[in-house]
Amino acid sequence: MPLQNRVTPLGELIAHPARGLVYGNRGCLHDGAGRIRRTYAVKRWIACRLEFRGWRRSPLLQPGKFTELFFLDEATAFAAGHRPCALCRREDYDRFTAIWRELHPGQTGADAIDVQLHEERLSARERRLHAAELDELPDGAFVLHGDEPHLVRGARLLRWTPAGYAGAVRRATGSASLITPPSLVHVLAGGWDGAVPLLHPSSGYSEAVASSAPGSCAEAGIDFGRSSITPITAAAAAKSAPTRNARW
Repeated sequence: MPLQNRVTPLGELIAHPARGLVYGNRGCLHDGAGRIRRTYAVKRWIACRLEFRGWRRSPLLQPGKFTELFFLDEATAFAAGHRPCALCRREDYDRFTAIWRELHPGQTGADAIDVQLHEERLSARERRLHAAELDELPDGAFVLHGDEPHLVRGARLLRWTPAGYAGAVRRATGSASLITPPSLVHVLAGGWDGAVPLLHPSSGYSEAVASSAPGSCAEAGIDFGRSSITPITAAAAAKSAPTRNARW
Protein backbone atom coordinates (compact mmCIF):
# COMPACT_ATOMS: atom_id res chain seq x y z
CA MET A 1 0.00 0.00 0.00
CA PRO A 2 1.40 3.47 -0.92
CA LEU A 3 2.59 5.65 1.94
CA GLN A 4 0.97 9.01 2.58
CA ASN A 5 4.11 10.94 1.75
CA ARG A 6 3.50 12.41 -1.71
CA VAL A 7 3.08 16.19 -1.64
CA THR A 8 0.64 18.15 -3.80
CA PRO A 9 1.28 21.73 -4.98
CA LEU A 10 -1.04 22.85 -2.17
CA GLY A 11 1.24 21.15 0.32
CA GLU A 12 -1.21 18.37 1.17
CA LEU A 13 0.08 14.86 1.88
CA ILE A 14 -1.50 12.06 -0.14
CA ALA A 15 -0.89 8.35 -0.81
CA HIS A 16 -0.08 7.46 -4.42
CA PRO A 17 2.12 4.80 -6.04
CA ALA A 18 3.76 7.08 -8.64
CA ARG A 19 7.37 8.10 -7.99
CA GLY A 20 8.54 11.67 -7.60
CA LEU A 21 11.69 13.35 -8.88
CA VAL A 22 12.40 15.41 -5.75
CA TYR A 23 12.80 14.39 -2.12
CA GLY A 24 12.36 16.52 1.00
CA ASN A 25 11.02 16.92 4.50
CA ARG A 26 9.47 19.26 7.04
CA GLY A 27 10.25 17.35 10.24
CA CYS A 28 8.60 14.27 11.76
CA LEU A 29 4.95 14.11 10.73
CA HIS A 30 4.14 10.47 11.51
CA ASP A 31 3.55 8.38 14.61
CA GLY A 32 5.19 5.15 15.67
CA ALA A 33 2.97 3.18 13.29
CA GLY A 34 3.86 5.35 10.29
CA ARG A 35 0.51 7.19 10.19
CA ILE A 36 0.59 10.89 9.31
CA ARG A 37 -0.49 12.94 12.34
CA ARG A 38 0.47 16.48 11.35
CA THR A 39 1.30 18.39 8.16
CA TYR A 40 4.49 20.01 9.44
CA ALA A 41 6.66 19.93 12.54
CA VAL A 42 9.18 22.72 11.79
CA LYS A 43 9.32 25.83 9.62
CA ARG A 44 12.31 24.42 7.77
CA TRP A 45 10.67 22.91 4.66
CA ILE A 46 13.36 21.68 2.26
CA ALA A 47 13.65 20.03 -1.15
CA CYS A 48 16.49 17.55 -1.69
CA ARG A 49 18.17 15.29 -4.21
CA LEU A 50 16.82 11.75 -4.46
CA GLU A 51 20.38 10.46 -4.01
CA PHE A 52 23.24 11.96 -2.02
CA ARG A 53 26.57 10.35 -1.06
CA GLY A 54 25.00 6.91 -1.28
CA TRP A 55 23.00 7.49 1.91
CA ARG A 56 19.93 5.32 2.34
CA ARG A 57 17.13 5.01 4.87
CA SER A 58 15.07 1.84 4.94
CA PRO A 59 12.34 1.39 5.83
CA LEU A 60 10.76 4.82 5.41
CA LEU A 61 8.77 6.57 8.17
CA GLN A 62 10.84 5.23 11.05
CA PRO A 63 9.58 6.17 14.54
CA GLY A 64 10.92 9.51 15.73
CA LYS A 65 12.72 10.29 12.44
CA PHE A 66 11.80 12.93 9.90
CA THR A 67 9.08 12.00 7.42
CA GLU A 68 10.46 11.38 3.92
CA LEU A 69 8.40 13.37 1.41
CA PHE A 70 8.34 13.14 -2.39
CA PHE A 71 7.39 15.71 -5.03
CA LEU A 72 6.60 15.32 -8.71
CA ASP A 73 9.28 17.95 -9.49
CA GLU A 74 10.82 21.10 -8.03
CA ALA A 75 8.02 23.30 -9.36
CA THR A 76 5.68 21.24 -7.16
CA ALA A 77 8.05 21.56 -4.20
CA PHE A 78 8.24 25.34 -4.68
CA ALA A 79 4.44 25.56 -4.89
CA ALA A 80 4.14 23.65 -1.63
CA GLY A 81 6.60 26.11 -0.07
CA HIS A 82 9.85 24.10 0.09
CA ARG A 83 13.25 25.64 -0.71
CA PRO A 84 16.57 24.01 -1.70
CA CYS A 85 18.40 22.03 1.00
CA ALA A 86 21.66 23.55 2.25
CA LEU A 87 23.28 20.12 2.71
CA CYS A 88 22.71 18.01 -0.39
CA ARG A 89 22.18 21.00 -2.72
CA ARG A 90 24.76 23.46 -1.43
CA GLU A 91 25.41 25.19 -4.75
CA ASP A 92 21.67 25.61 -5.33
CA TYR A 93 21.21 26.88 -1.78
CA ASP A 94 23.99 29.46 -2.15
CA ARG A 95 22.51 30.73 -5.43
CA PHE A 96 19.04 30.75 -3.90
CA THR A 97 20.19 32.83 -0.92
CA ALA A 98 21.90 35.32 -3.24
CA ILE A 99 18.59 35.81 -5.08
CA TRP A 100 16.81 36.02 -1.74
CA ARG A 101 19.05 38.83 -0.46
CA GLU A 102 18.18 40.91 -3.52
CA LEU A 103 14.46 40.37 -2.92
CA HIS A 104 14.54 40.70 0.88
CA PRO A 105 17.48 42.95 1.89
CA GLY A 106 18.46 42.36 5.48
CA GLN A 107 17.18 38.79 5.63
CA THR A 108 20.19 36.51 6.00
CA GLY A 109 20.48 32.88 6.92
CA ALA A 110 18.16 29.91 6.68
CA ASP A 111 16.08 30.91 9.72
CA ALA A 112 15.01 34.21 8.17
CA ILE A 113 14.22 32.55 4.84
CA ASP A 114 12.16 29.84 6.50
CA VAL A 115 10.14 32.29 8.58
CA GLN A 116 9.36 34.39 5.49
CA LEU A 117 8.29 31.35 3.47
CA HIS A 118 6.14 30.09 6.34
CA GLU A 119 4.31 33.42 6.34
CA GLU A 120 3.75 33.21 2.59
CA ARG A 121 2.52 29.61 2.46
CA LEU A 122 0.23 29.57 5.52
CA SER A 123 -2.15 31.80 7.43
CA ALA A 124 -2.57 30.22 10.84
CA ARG A 125 -2.81 26.58 9.70
CA GLU A 126 -4.67 27.25 6.47
CA ARG A 127 -3.12 27.37 3.00
CA ARG A 128 -2.48 30.92 1.88
CA LEU A 129 -3.17 31.92 -1.71
CA HIS A 130 -2.12 35.16 -3.39
CA ALA A 131 -3.73 37.24 -6.14
CA ALA A 132 -1.62 37.56 -9.30
CA GLU A 133 -1.95 38.50 -12.95
CA LEU A 134 -1.90 35.28 -14.92
CA ASP A 135 -0.03 36.65 -17.93
CA GLU A 136 2.78 37.96 -15.70
CA LEU A 137 3.68 34.65 -14.05
CA PRO A 138 6.85 32.74 -15.03
CA ASP A 139 6.96 29.12 -16.13
CA GLY A 140 6.98 26.83 -13.11
CA ALA A 141 4.47 28.81 -11.04
CA PHE A 142 1.24 27.15 -9.93
CA VAL A 143 -2.27 28.60 -9.92
CA LEU A 144 -5.72 27.30 -9.15
CA HIS A 145 -7.82 26.73 -12.26
CA GLY A 146 -11.24 25.19 -11.78
CA ASP A 147 -10.27 24.51 -8.15
CA GLU A 148 -7.33 22.31 -9.24
CA PRO A 149 -3.58 23.13 -9.25
CA HIS A 150 -2.26 23.95 -12.71
CA LEU A 151 1.32 24.59 -13.81
CA VAL A 152 2.12 27.69 -15.85
CA ARG A 153 3.98 26.46 -18.93
CA GLY A 154 4.31 28.89 -21.83
CA ALA A 155 0.90 29.70 -23.31
CA ARG A 156 -0.74 26.82 -21.44
CA LEU A 157 -1.81 25.76 -18.00
CA LEU A 158 -1.15 22.08 -17.27
CA ARG A 159 -3.27 20.23 -14.73
CA TRP A 160 -1.18 18.60 -11.99
CA THR A 161 -1.62 14.93 -11.09
CA PRO A 162 0.60 12.80 -8.82
CA ALA A 163 1.87 10.91 -11.89
CA GLY A 164 2.45 13.88 -14.20
CA TYR A 165 0.79 16.76 -16.05
CA ALA A 166 -2.38 16.36 -18.11
CA GLY A 167 -5.29 18.33 -19.52
CA ALA A 168 -3.67 21.48 -20.92
CA VAL A 169 -5.78 24.63 -21.24
CA ARG A 170 -4.91 27.98 -22.75
CA ARG A 171 -3.36 30.52 -20.42
CA ALA A 172 -5.73 33.49 -20.44
CA THR A 173 -5.25 36.98 -19.02
CA GLY A 174 -6.71 38.38 -15.84
CA SER A 175 -6.28 37.64 -12.18
CA ALA A 176 -5.58 34.20 -10.75
CA SER A 177 -5.20 32.54 -7.37
CA LEU A 178 -1.46 31.97 -7.05
CA ILE A 179 -0.38 28.86 -5.12
CA THR A 180 3.41 29.28 -5.28
CA PRO A 181 4.67 31.63 -2.55
CA PRO A 182 5.49 35.05 -4.10
CA SER A 183 9.16 34.94 -3.08
CA LEU A 184 9.58 31.63 -4.91
CA VAL A 185 7.80 33.04 -7.96
CA HIS A 186 10.52 35.69 -7.98
CA VAL A 187 13.15 32.93 -7.93
CA LEU A 188 11.44 31.20 -10.87
CA ALA A 189 11.23 34.48 -12.80
CA GLY A 190 15.03 34.67 -12.74
CA GLY A 191 15.26 31.42 -14.74
CA TRP A 192 15.85 29.00 -11.89
CA ASP A 193 17.46 25.70 -12.89
CA GLY A 194 18.83 23.66 -10.02
CA ALA A 195 20.34 20.25 -9.40
CA VAL A 196 16.93 18.55 -9.28
CA PRO A 197 14.40 18.56 -12.14
CA LEU A 198 12.36 21.75 -12.21
CA LEU A 199 9.65 20.19 -14.38
CA HIS A 200 8.49 16.61 -14.87
CA PRO A 201 8.92 15.25 -18.44
CA SER A 202 5.13 15.20 -18.91
CA SER A 203 5.28 19.01 -19.02
CA GLY A 204 7.29 18.82 -22.23
CA TYR A 205 10.58 19.37 -20.38
CA SER A 206 12.75 16.39 -21.30
CA GLU A 207 15.78 16.65 -18.99
CA ALA A 208 14.19 15.16 -15.86
CA VAL A 209 15.33 11.63 -15.03
CA ALA A 210 13.80 9.71 -12.12
CA SER A 211 15.87 7.76 -9.66
CA SER A 212 14.63 4.55 -8.11
CA ALA A 213 15.74 5.08 -4.51
CA PRO A 214 15.72 8.01 -2.08
CA GLY A 215 18.71 9.44 -0.32
CA SER A 216 18.70 10.46 3.31
CA CYS A 217 19.37 14.18 3.57
CA ALA A 218 18.17 15.63 6.86
CA GLU A 219 18.73 19.39 7.09
CA ALA A 220 15.26 19.82 8.66
CA GLY A 221 15.55 17.08 11.24
CA ILE A 222 15.26 19.44 14.22
CA ASP A 223 13.37 22.60 15.15
CA PHE A 224 15.72 25.54 14.71
CA GLY A 225 13.66 27.84 16.93
CA ARG A 226 11.47 30.87 16.37
CA SER A 227 12.46 34.05 14.60
CA SER A 228 10.55 37.31 14.28
CA ILE A 229 8.40 37.24 11.15
CA THR A 230 9.36 39.77 8.51
CA PRO A 231 6.41 41.20 6.56
CA ILE A 232 6.01 40.23 2.93
CA THR A 233 7.29 42.88 0.53
CA ALA A 234 4.82 45.64 -0.24
CA ALA A 235 4.15 44.29 -3.73
CA ALA A 236 3.42 40.82 -2.43
CA ALA A 237 1.28 42.12 0.44
CA ALA A 238 -0.82 44.10 -2.00
CA LYS A 239 -1.53 40.91 -3.88
CA SER A 240 -2.45 38.90 -0.79
CA ALA A 241 -5.80 37.09 -1.09
CA PRO A 242 -8.06 35.27 1.39
CA THR A 243 -6.83 31.88 2.52
CA ARG A 244 -8.04 28.69 0.89
CA ASN A 245 -11.02 27.28 2.78
CA ALA A 246 -9.36 24.06 3.85
CA ARG A 247 -7.85 23.01 7.15
CA TRP A 248 -4.37 21.48 7.26
